[in-house]
Amino acid sequence: MSTEQHDADAYGQELARISHHQSEAIDARFTIFQALAAAGIGHEQANDIVAKLEAGAVAGAHTRISESSAPHESEPRFEAGWHAAVRDVASFLLRIADTTATTGRGLAASNAMSVAHLSQPASSAPQETAVEKRAPAPVPALDAKDVLAAAERFPWAVAAPGERHWPDGGDFLVVALSAVRPEEREGYIEHLEAFVEQHRPRLQELLRVYGPGSTPASHGRYALIGQPETLVVLERMEAVPMLLRGLWEKELETVLLDDLEFAWGPRIRLSR
Repeated sequence: MSTEQHDADAYGQELARISHHQSEAIDARFTIFQALAAAGIGHEQANDIVAKLEAGAVAGAHTRISESSAPHESEPRFEAGWHAAVRDVASFLLRIADTTATTGRGLAASNAMSVAHLSQPASSAPQETAVEKRAPAPVPALDAKDVLAAAERFPWAVAAPGERHWPDGGDFLVVALSAVRPEEREGYIEHLEAFVEQHRPRLQELLRVYGPGSTPASHGRYALIGQPETLVVLERMEAVPMLLRGLWEKELETVLLDDLEFAWGPRIRLSR
């Protein structure tokens, strides 16, 4: 077996383990929210509790990494490089813990509210109050064509039409847009445009290293890179990675998302 094939097999096994842990984490989070709701804890407080638990888990990984040491009797240069790498990874984990304790609460809130909604008993006489209550304002729908047109405006992040692996990536766009929560839909196109501008150098490098015509792409991997729909996938990957993956696994091949996560950067892979 070649070294390249061995590396690919090891990477595939790693992704399978990550996917298993993530699937179990999704079920566990839902169970926790159900238990907290049953105990009379409101979704805002439950949201805060779960976000802190997740931040604490990342902080625990920070401690484990920080306490690691180079192999016994390593050369001084190797040991210095080891400790420098450990410091970099530990600092990155600390930043993830900080953001998980704040931005992670938005994702936790959406799950907690869903549990609270599902836990509400059905009304025995819904028609008695229907006349008295005003119907909530409809949530604006996202037009996939408008979103796609916005994504097409960024040539540094999108391959030329003739070079793309899928001429029509509508299925990817549908799944990614389903991960846009109702409260995020209004103004989402502007938000997507700001995301792409913010990550312009990163997107340029992603397209150059992994896009059509690159060596990794020649092996049949990283097929999503260069698709305009992928900009929405990446934005959702940054905003709600677990929600995106949960929806993706129901509709599409996970290897496509796994490759994209790997190419996009360790922050996303580490959240799995």
